[in-house]
Amino acid sequence: MRSKPIALLLLCAALAASSPYRAALPGYRYEFPRDHFNHPEFRTEWWYFTGNLRDAAGRRFGFELTFFRHGVSRDPNRTGVWDVRDLWLAHFALSDIGGRRFLHAERLNRSGAGTAGAEQAAAAVWNGNWRADWELDPRAPGAVRAIRLAAPAEDFGARLTLRPLKAPVIHGANGVSQKAAGEGRASHYVSFTRLAAAGTLTVEDREFAVEGLAWMDHEFFTHQLEPGQTGWDWLSLQFGDGTELMLFRLRRADGGIDPHSAGTYVDARGAARRLAVTDFTLAPTGAVWKSPATGATYPIEWRVWAPGLTLDVLVRTRLPQQELVGKTRSAPAYWEGAMEVEGRKGGRAAQGAPGGEPGVERPE
Repeated sequence: MRSKPIALLLLCAALAASSPYRAALPGYRYEFPRDHFNHPEFRTEWWYFTGNLRDAAGRRFGFELTFFRHGVSRDPNRTGVWDVRDLWLAHFALSDIGGRRFLHAERLNRSGAGTAGAEQAAAAVWNGNWRADWELDPRAPGAVRAIRLAAPAEDFGARLTLRPLKAPVIHGANGVSQKAAGEGRASHYVSFTRLAAAGTLTVEDREFAVEGLAWMDHEFFTHQLEPGQTGWDWLSLQFGDGTELMLFRLRRADGGIDPHSAGTYVDARGAARRLAVTDFTLAPTGAVWKSPATGATYPIEWRVWAPGLTLDVLVRTRLPQQELVGKTRSAPAYWEGAMEVEGRKGGRAAQGAPGGEPGVERPE
C-alpha cells in the first residue's frame, strides 16, 4: 500500500532528485493570504476540499475536489512556456449517498500557458476549468470571505461557495506537522476545519441545490514519509457542538503504527490543541470492503477513542464503494468518502454537525 505523494513522486523522481527544494523545518511563520497559494520552493503541495451536503429533501452527498502539484525541476534554464517544472494533478469525486453512486474524474496537466497553477495574484488554484477562487477581505488583510469551487465533469459537476466559520488552523508544533524522525520529514499543514457550503451539484441531467459543511486542507513539503512507512489513514470529524477533530495514523511495513501519528482538536471558539499518538486510538473494527477494480481491501468502520476529549465513537459509511482509481499508472488508488458517527462525546451522544458527517481517507 502506498500514499499519494510516494506514488506521484515516482513519476518525476529521476528529474527532481537533483533539483534543490526546501525542507519543511520548525520555525516556519505562516503569512496569509500568501500561504493559501503556491510554494514552488517545496517539491509537493496539495489543496484538499471535502464536504458533506444535503438538498432540501434530505438527499445526502459527499464531495472531494483536490489539486496536487509535484515539482519536476527547479532548473533556472527551464524558462520556456512548455518546459515541465511542475506536474498538476486534480481529482474530483461525488458521493451520491441517496442514489448509491460514486462518480469521479481526474486531470493531469503541466503549468504551460496557464493550463494549471496556483497564484496569489489571481487568488486561485486551478487545473483546466476546475477552479478554487478565493475572495479575500480587503478590510482585514489575510482574511478569506469565501472560496468558490467549480468542477464540471462529463456526467456530474459542482458549483459551491464555501465560507469560513473559523480562522485557519495550523497543525503540528512550531510550524510543522512531523511525519517521521529526522530533519525535514514533515509538512507545513493548514486547514479551514469548518466551512459553510452552499451551491449546486449536477448528477447526469439532474441539478440539486445543496448546503452543508466542508473542510479544506493545504499541505506543502519536500520530504515527508520514510521508507519504513507504507501509508496513512486520515480522518476528519465535524461535531454538532461546533468542534472538529483531525486524526492521522501512519502505517509501518512491519504492521505497526508509527509514533509520529498525530491529530488536532479544534474547540468551538477555534482554538487548536495538538494530539500525540498516545492521546487517541484510531482503529478499524474489522468491517471491510474489497474493491472489484483493484482488489484492495479497505476498512469501512473505525473506532475513535480519545479519553482526554471524553470521546468514544464508531465511524462508518453507508456507501462502501468510495474508491478513487486513477486512469494513469502514476495516479494511486485510494478510498475517501463520507462517513457517519455514533457514540459519546463529553458525556453526551456524539452528533455530526448538520451536513458535516466525517470523512476518512485511506490511500492504497
